[in-house]
Amino acid sequence: MKKECPMCKTKKREESEYKKLINRLNRIEGQVRGVRGMVERDAYCIDILNQVAAITSALSAFNRELLASHIKGCVVGDIRDGSDETVDELLLTLDRLIK
Repeated sequence: MKKECPMCKTKKREESEYKKLINRLNRIEGQVRGVRGMVERDAYCIDILNQVAAITSALSAFNRELLASHIKGCVVGDIRDGSDETVDELLLTLDRLIK
């Protein structure tokens, strides 16, 4: 039986959200493997850079989707419960994402 850490935060996701996030990650993983193959085959630098830009865009889309879910679920729920610690956490996270 898996022991739960009382200090670790978790979030139970709806099946549809879980599948959507996993599908995005699987596509990103495939793109990264593709770039590795390009490097191994000595592909032209610009072609590799274009694929890396696509990966960066895909990761940004993943972040936006996850962030929206976090705000709509965790942040709103915590504010309704009278806790604003999640807002501070969100602001720190946004600061890291925007750099």
